[in-house]
Amino acid sequence: MLNNIIEVKNLKKAYHDGLEATVALDGVSFDIRKGEFVAIMGPSGSGKSTLLHLLGLLDISTSGSYHFEGKNVVTFSGNELADLRNKKLGFVFQSFNLLARTSVLENVKLPLVYSDVPEGQWDELAIRAVEAVGLSHRLNHDQSELSGGERQRVAIARALVTNPEVIFADEPTGNLDSKSGKNVMSIIQDLNERQGKTVILITHETSTADHAERIIRLIDGTIESDTKVKNRLTAADEYVK
Repeated sequence: MLNNIIEVKNLKKAYHDGLEATVALDGVSFDIRKGEFVAIMGPSGSGKSTLLHLLGLLDISTSGSYHFEGKNVVTFSGNELADLRNKKLGFVFQSFNLLARTSVLENVKLPLVYSDVPEGQWDELAIRAVEAVGLSHRLNHDQSELSGGERQRVAIARALVTNPEVIFADEPTGNLDSKSGKNVMSIIQDLNERQGKTVILITHETSTADHAERIIRLIDGTIESDTKVKNRLTAADEYVK
């Protein structure tokens, strides 16, 4: 369908160690609409991290098909995949992955170094992204001077700076206290509700997944369930001053 940004059919991923093969994903199929907020849940070893890497174009499947914006990803060259990741996808990880001894502004500008955006626009775009996560007052601070919640907000700003179509959030609240986690989820949900970003959230926490419109549950590399969230949390529900 035209409004599907992601279409996955019978996707499989196996890792080989000599003669042994470990199946991480075993034939998963689903679609994700443009602007949808989907949470992927499952216990350790269920395949959710593998699925994230495949959907984020960080790895390739063993078999099955993955269409992004209607195009089969196997038709893209390595350079085209890298360009797609930079322009269309944004990543927020549990461990923040910020550059040490580097300011908030410089951290957020990093994806632009690998883009075709003229250098003269980098500061303006980065400042705008930092403003979107409420950290303008920390713009020139070293990332080591920030709290965990603030670092994750910097990571979100960095994911936003190229104006991606899809934001992948991998356990974004995993290293945060309850208050910071709620505020980070408020920001992520606001990006979905107000800016129309497609959000794919990897989490093991039901309270975090309840921000999504839909939850896909994995077990042993297969889809156990794919359901709508009945009582979805809103950004306002979570924001803590």
